[in-house]
Amino acid sequence: MKFDFRRLLRPPHVTAGTLRNSFDRRSVVLGAIQGGVGCLLATRMAYLSVFENEKYKLQAESNRVNLSLIPPRRGWILDRNGRPLASNRADFRVDIIPERMRDPARTIAELGRLLSLGPIAMQDLEDKLERARGFAAVEVASRLDWERFAAVSVRLPDLPGVVTQRGYSRYYPTGPSVGHLIGYVGAASAEEFEKDRDPVLITPGYKMGKDSLEKFFEKDLRGKPGARRVEVTASGRIVRDLDTREDVPGKTIKLTIDADIQDYAARRIGPESAAVVVMDCRTGDLLAMASMPSFDPNSFSDGIGRLEWKMLSDDDHVPLRNKVLRGLYPPGSTVKPMVGLAFMEAGLDPDESVFCGGGLRVGNRVFHCWNRRGHGQVNMAKGIYQSCDVYFYHFAQRIGMDPIAAMAHRLGLGAEFELPVAGQSYGTVPDPAWKLRKYKKEWQTFDTVNATIGQGYFLVNPLQQAVQASRIASGRIIMPRLIHGHQQDAVPSLGVPEEHLAYVRRAMSDVANGPGSAPNSKLPFPDIKLAGKTGTAQVVGLHISNGKGGLWKHRDHGHFICFAPAENPRYACSVVVEHGGGSGAAYPIARDVLTYIFDRELGMAKLTELEKKWGGTAKERLDARFRAYSAEYGVGAPKVSPEEERRKFQGLPQGDDPRQPISEAQSPAPEPEAAASSPAPASSPPAAPAAAGQTP
Repeated sequence: MKFDFRRLLRPPHVTAGTLRNSFDRRSVVLGAIQGGVGCLLATRMAYLSVFENEKYKLQAESNRVNLSLIPPRRGWILDRNGRPLASNRADFRVDIIPERMRDPARTIAELGRLLSLGPIAMQDLEDKLERARGFAAVEVASRLDWERFAAVSVRLPDLPGVVTQRGYSRYYPTGPSVGHLIGYVGAASAEEFEKDRDPVLITPGYKMGKDSLEKFFEKDLRGKPGARRVEVTASGRIVRDLDTREDVPGKTIKLTIDADIQDYAARRIGPESAAVVVMDCRTGDLLAMASMPSFDPNSFSDGIGRLEWKMLSDDDHVPLRNKVLRGLYPPGSTVKPMVGLAFMEAGLDPDESVFCGGGLRVGNRVFHCWNRRGHGQVNMAKGIYQSCDVYFYHFAQRIGMDPIAAMAHRLGLGAEFELPVAGQSYGTVPDPAWKLRKYKKEWQTFDTVNATIGQGYFLVNPLQQAVQASRIASGRIIMPRLIHGHQQDAVPSLGVPEEHLAYVRRAMSDVANGPGSAPNSKLPFPDIKLAGKTGTAQVVGLHISNGKGGLWKHRDHGHFICFAPAENPRYACSVVVEHGGGSGAAYPIARDVLTYIFDRELGMAKLTELEKKWGGTAKERLDARFRAYSAEYGVGAPKVSPEEERRKFQGLPQGDDPRQPISEAQSPAPEPEAAASSPAPASSPPAAPAAAGQTP
């Protein structure tokens, strides 16, 4: 028997009423759905048009209008007389924002053609793009003429990522003369942006301070950016300017520096590796802080290339180190006036004398005087103006090192001063406690003998030496100042009896104006006398070199500290010449700088004559050297390592260029005035291992 499934699927009975009811239900459902969708659309449209009106209005406006920040003009840095040491000048420039470029190779090639960039400039541009963060603008060229600037501007729609700017760039009127004093500016690195997060840091054309005063006063000099609104087409072509909000320039910083004295001191150093500091020894105002050779901050502001970097880093005179603050040197005989003050304070009668026969035995060693024939009977004044070492060898053993070290600290040696600078190397004023703490060794008599003539572990910087001279000249605790106009409290007394100071000042005056060691340091004015003290500091043992010739790095350092007028001191000066062969290289610089201060025409006449022999000014010699490097290396110079750049500018030791080695027991080199007539020096004991360069 078969089962018929069709009976189970038999369709229901349909009538006209049933059909009508089914249609009505479907209509209601569909109508409800349509109504709901309509309500949703209406609600969404109302939300977009009412509640998000501003958002989409802004987006629509941004499609029509471009808004860009205008880099603020940096505040000027002025000298004490209102002359600019760092200013701004109008500039046409072209930048690239890497992340906006579509075809980098084509864009760079086109810019090279439009801006007439040479192979070295193109290589430097590629190096910058390699190191750049995608959102940060990279400078292609600045200080453009109108023709090249316009040639790029009209092609901007075809060069995505390229930005043209009409603004201001940093300008340093005296160039290398203020390189170390003022510092330089450059584009913010990724690390600097992450630390600050200020949008102006990634504004095309903005540059921040990278070293020295430019870096220290970055927040004050920065200012506030302006803004520019322009109407553009869909392709980005500018139709018209709508409005501009002007930037707010940064604050002006006024220094105590005298721009003329600073420039003169830097130029007078000439081809030497040296530092000059000039202070007002009544107020502490720093009038000059010159470290040469230096770099041109105008060049660094544009972004230094690998060729210029190689030229500077190859120079054994270390143009990237600020020798005023970061150079440490054994002070040599310039400490003898200070030691004389310590002797008198400890009760030594300055008229008590000792016989100098050319040397003195200390234990099993003979410490020689620079004059191997001897000075005869020597009291304190003669010991200072003739720079007799035996006098100080003899009495230092009686007085001991502690009173000498205490006086050195009172006169500013080994001190770190409160100045707006990135860093100071404050050196070492050695004493028995220091040696025990540093080397776990007891202080020896020969340590005292070495320290009393500024050798051994003694290390100072040129700023400290200028402070020492100003405190001897004034009898007060003069503190160096770099910012003009700050109110200064009453300067306290040094606490040294006036008769002691007067005695030492007379002896220092005899250095230049009497039977002293540097008669050629006398000023060319009958009514103005200079008081000073020479110093020659060894850097290698006499068994390696006599310090006067041979390898440049084996020559002695030359020092000179002074103040003038001797009777009523106003200006203090210190000069250090690295490997100059002795103080004969230092005191002519100090003499000419002070000559310029008192008579600018006479000083400039002397400088002009010297610069003819040297091959021009510092800037002209720097440019000539760069041209020679360009001809020799072209695009073959190696890349610049960011770590190497940091180390070079911070003056960190690297490779075979550590701080100068100072041995434990060696006799000083002859002073220059008698060096020619002195017999050849006898051999010294072998030098001990080098001492450390800085106090912990």
